[in-house]
Amino acid sequence: MNPSRLMKEQQALNSFAAIAQETRLRIIRLLVVAGAEGLPAGAIAEQLGGLSPSRISFHLNHLEQVGLIVSRRDGRSIIYSVIFTTLSDLVAFLMHDCCQGHCEYCDQAIALFEKCEGRPSDSK
Repeated sequence: MNPSRLMKEQQALNSFAAIAQETRLRIIRLLVVAGAEGLPAGAIAEQLGGLSPSRISFHLNHLEQVGLIVSRRDGRSIIYSVIFTTLSDLVAFLMHDCCQGHCEYCDQAIALFEKCEGRPSDSK
């Protein structure tokens, strides 16, 4: 991993704090599965058991503020997508010094995460 891209400790702390809450962790997991297309806020709320619009908005805003997700307008809907590079940086932050830098498994995982753009692979 490029050292200049390594996530800073405060960024990591903010990200971990955000996903240390059950609803926000579930949102991230839903958005990872949704991929680059993302999901509208209403669909997220529905999949989480029908959370109220104000409650889902609170959690989505929190995740967006720490840089884990991004929103875009599509007509009358707001679509939310996970930022895969931020998630990969978060994982890389944890794994950066594993095995004192000599761990082929960590290197492979980091390399795979760096390639992930949240889009389905054409090579199936």
